Amino acid sequence: MAGRKAAARGKPKPMRLARVGSDAVERATGRAWDEWLKLLDRAGARRMPHKEIAQLLNRQFKIPGWWCQMVTVGYEQARGLRAVNQKAGGFSAYASKTVAAPVARLYDAWSDAQQRLRWLPAEAPVEIRRASRGKSMRIAWTAGGSCVDVNFVAKGAGKSQVALEHGKLKSAAAVARQKEFWKAALARLKLLVEA
Repeated sequence: MAGRKAAARGKPKPMRLARVGSDAVERATGRAWDEWLKLLDRAGARRMPHKEIAQLLNRQFKIPGWWCQMVTVGYEQARGLRAVNQKAGGFSAYASKTVAAPVARLYDAWSDAQQRLRWLPAEAPVEIRRASRGKSMRIAWTAGGSCVDVNFVAKGAGKSQVALEHGKLKSAAAVARQKEFWKAALARLKLLVEA
């Protein structure tokens, strides 16, 4: 056992960029992260805007649209051209929580203003802009002009998950604050819907 742990410590950790592992990138695109980084460096991508890199990947390497964006973001992060959690419109914080409750109950805890007050602070500046019952919500965070995209997924009998992206944040510091905010809020939500 000790030999296996020592061997594992000596083995380099697989590269992970844009929240995607090298193995997944290779399966989807035919190349691992280290290959894409070298290839894009040789193509002069450090001096290209995001859109040009994505177009290069699509046109020259026939990478599908979503993967063009993913490889471009990973490249920009690896080369210091984009911070982690940074997108074109600002920064994004992500949070999710799986609960032992049906998706309908979880959704209702978000959509019903009275229930929402039981787990989300009253001063949270939320305004639901769009909703698809039991599936998703688009929420305006009216203080600061950011937005929250919320998705609901059934995970089997009596189990579901909420996953959110709080986007258009102004800085990495704002991401850290919102991650803490949502971590605490989702913990309270879990207690409410599992009661």
